[in-house]
Amino acid sequence: MEKIRMLSTLGLMGAMCSLASAFEAETGIHVDADFAPTLALLKRLRAGEAADLVILTREGLDDMIGEGRVLADGAADLARSYVGIAVRAGQGHPDIGSEAALRTTLLAARSVAYSRLGASGVYFAQLIARMGIAAEINAKATVVEQGFTAERLVTGEADLAVQQLSELKQVEGIGVVGPIPHELQTPAVFSAGCIADAKHAEAAERLLRYLASPEVAPALRQSGLEP
Repeated sequence: MEKIRMLSTLGLMGAMCSLASAFEAETGIHVDADFAPTLALLKRLRAGEAADLVILTREGLDDMIGEGRVLADGAADLARSYVGIAVRAGQGHPDIGSEAALRTTLLAARSVAYSRLGASGVYFAQLIARMGIAAEINAKATVVEQGFTAERLVTGEADLAVQQLSELKQVEGIGVVGPIPHELQTPAVFSAGCIADAKHAEAAERLLRYLASPEVAPALRQSGLEP
């Protein structure tokens, strides 16, 4: 069986599990997927790690195209993703419906878990700075190097977890409160492209076309993404 190696941002992990098996059943091509935050993937690609296809934030993909590592031809936006907030399962859902409510909720939390390397973490750091509460939040934040911030709710290290909705939904034992108000955020766009020197270029192109097709929309929606 032909195998292709895909490096993908964590935001697509939920959807890709079902999509990769559907693609394999249809084409006989196995997808060997590795998930990590975009900034970590950029570092690995620049260090020369081999892959056939990548899914990154649009900005990350544009950087890779600019450096000649990813082909501009055929690159496609797959989904938009909003940043949300979660609590441990069974906890009451705090009010995050407005900027003022969100500020109160964040300041009241014992600790807020957010990601250092993911798009959501970069956004959240800018948001709390803009809201003028960065010093207070960071003094008690649980900063997660890699992986799912909501796992820190289950261990009791944090009261609130901030991450892409599609990443929060990957963790058992938590409750997703909802997205941070849309007027406070610019959605992350996740985009895919074929690696310039891919060993399995034709298979990678097939996977890319499949992921950019309308038939994958239900799986994306179910995982918390907007096609």
